[in-house]
Amino acid sequence: MQNKIMAKTPAGFGFSMPAEWEPHEATWLAWPHNPTDWPGKLDSIRWVYTEIVRKISPGETVRMLAGSAAQEQLARRYLARAGADAGRVEFIMHPTNRGWTRDSGPVFVRRPGETAIVHFHFNAWAKYPDWRKDRRVPEIAAGRLGMQLFRAKRGARKFVLEGGGIDVNGRGTLITTEECYLHPTVQVRNPGLGREQFEASLREYLGVTNVFWLGNGIVGDDTHGHVDDLCRFVNANTLVMIREDDPGDINHRPLAENWERIQDLRLEDGSKPEVVALPMPGPLYYDGDRLPASYANFYIANAAVIVPTFNDPNDRVALGILGELFRDRPVVGIHAVDLVLGFGTLHCLTQQQPAQ
Repeated sequence: MQNKIMAKTPAGFGFSMPAEWEPHEATWLAWPHNPTDWPGKLDSIRWVYTEIVRKISPGETVRMLAGSAAQEQLARRYLARAGADAGRVEFIMHPTNRGWTRDSGPVFVRRPGETAIVHFHFNAWAKYPDWRKDRRVPEIAAGRLGMQLFRAKRGARKFVLEGGGIDVNGRGTLITTEECYLHPTVQVRNPGLGREQFEASLREYLGVTNVFWLGNGIVGDDTHGHVDDLCRFVNANTLVMIREDDPGDINHRPLAENWERIQDLRLEDGSKPEVVALPMPGPLYYDGDRLPASYANFYIANAAVIVPTFNDPNDRVALGILGELFRDRPVVGIHAVDLVLGFGTLHCLTQQQPAQ
């Protein structure tokens, strides 16, 4: 029965998800338009987007979702004033509810000679009601690019997954968190689905062979435990993971528990990876709520690694650590104090399309 299921899924056809540091054809973004994501800061966020485009576009196409011709023209004006190369930006007309392309956008898988898209049926993190426009983004992308679209299922039900909830090394290993995908009552994406069934879906739709579970994510994460604020692969056998050294900080204990867990991680070939510590910035709050500020939310583009910074002394430390790990491209900071008001930063906004 398992082989019959696998034959109809990406892994059954020889597809798997490449690592983020492998060459890209493009990066997908969605032009910011929803003022509730960044209260009172939407204009500032548009300037942050121009900086993201300026850093990414020298190495790859930027595919920008825009809800209307008016939005496209607005985006072009901002890009021109910021000195970004609008010639490297391809606008795609499709309205979105929000702009978190990592989670709602196309997840790409690849085999020799072909790239395809997996549709993971975004449902706004099983928390918000406004997701129907965002859910259509993988279909729009597949139609625009002429790619095969796999609709993820577990039995007769849709299988829900967000790109920010997973990270892969492109060789078979995937990391995720129990808080996000196994919690029995909070933001349950796939009701009734246990660990074994969840792992089976990851193997079938992403072509991974080895799944490792961390515990909880950081406090303030609106997604309830996304791994891209916590722990990331930087190459096939090295990860970075955030650590909070202040025992009085609310993140100290859950992060320490993850550091204990990660000692048990073995890669797909049985080897033990190197795990490098990234610091945490000092706490940031909005209206009394702790914000999920994390240096782990960096994005690896062809031309640069862009890293969120928070006007914090640890900005320089984090950039230095990542600069030592990424020797093949510059590591640059992008101001994210306003961006994190939306409960996410650079990795949450971007989605890579691998080169063939």
